[in-house]
Amino acid sequence: MAVPLSNPVVSNWRCGFEMELMAPAGRTRADLAHTLASACGGTVRRVLHADSEPSLVAGKPVFQNLTLGFEALDAGGALVARCVDDLTLQHDLDRHAAPRAGWWRVVSDDERLIRILARFLDAEADLPAALSALPAALGARVDAHEGGVYRIVDALGAPLGLAVPLPGERERPCELVTPPLDADHAARLEALLGPARDLGFTRPLEGATHVHFDAARLCDARALANLVALLTRHALQLRRLCGTPPTFRRVGGLSPAVLDCVFARDFADLPWEAARARLAAAEPSKYCDYNLKNIAHARADRHTFEVRIFPTFLHAEPIVAAAGLFEGLLRRSLDGPTVRVRMPAAWSLRGVLRLLDDLPLAPNLRAHWRAEARRVDAAGA
Repeated sequence: MAVPLSNPVVSNWRCGFEMELMAPAGRTRADLAHTLASACGGTVRRVLHADSEPSLVAGKPVFQNLTLGFEALDAGGALVARCVDDLTLQHDLDRHAAPRAGWWRVVSDDERLIRILARFLDAEADLPAALSALPAALGARVDAHEGGVYRIVDALGAPLGLAVPLPGERERPCELVTPPLDADHAARLEALLGPARDLGFTRPLEGATHVHFDAARLCDARALANLVALLTRHALQLRRLCGTPPTFRRVGGLSPAVLDCVFARDFADLPWEAARARLAAAEPSKYCDYNLKNIAHARADRHTFEVRIFPTFLHAEPIVAAAGLFEGLLRRSLDGPTVRVRMPAAWSLRGVLRLLDDLPLAPNLRAHWRAEARRVDAAGA
């Protein structure tokens, strides 16, 4: 049962969406950005996007990356969407393909250095011109090596980073990122996904959809404790109901430290700043089913609660339905009685239907998810 575009179900919560797609061979995420900008008489701005990847080097668990992204702007200069890389998308790429001309990345083993380098790199230029400001700005030296590799070192020769051609086909992954949306979620998402489908973009094997809910209304210790209890109690049921793929990377349950923090007897009664500080001390990870890190650290640029369990979709309807389900969970956390359940429940059709009936959902959305629960149950494990 589809949720019609004419009847959006996320009606009163500010959300941002991240949709992971794969360009067809021969196309790039830049092509999608230019198509989106052209549709509204706008322009494209080339930017640097920070991401991390696991490292095989002993003692260095991750490498930090700056890769090329593209912002589609409308005629007035407002952001329509960002088209950036996502390093978790690997399976669909030919790793032996030659680097595409003009595409590059910068790699460092220090997140702080990558942020500094990003301030002075020229995203609009090709290597080595993109590195030209570093000597004057940082006192850095840029040494050229074979294969178009540039080693960035400080005045004493200590490495700051490495600028290299982008590996084969890494121009194809595209995380399509919206600005925060206040209304018309379905229509605005379809205006982005329709052109992507027309260009031949597909669902990557590891692809996901992430939804960021504005966290302003969640700055309440009791509401946050309720939310964590609901998500923990129904973790396995929600994963199965939402179709979380087994290919997902960087997901999983909240850490024991976060659960101990939120389920402490006094947490729900704490003033918000005291509760937030305690949550921050528990060091929540971004890389789990539900990202509380941005709330814990009160990020001004991304003060959100992020849901990371949805697969990639090529149409707006299932994204809006998924976001609407979690809006119901958020509203239940704000307005419902206190929940104190720490152990996850196994799949049970009766239990899932009872959860859906307990949430403040629009009638069409409740009917959609009740039908989906029955379909999933009939399909078996």
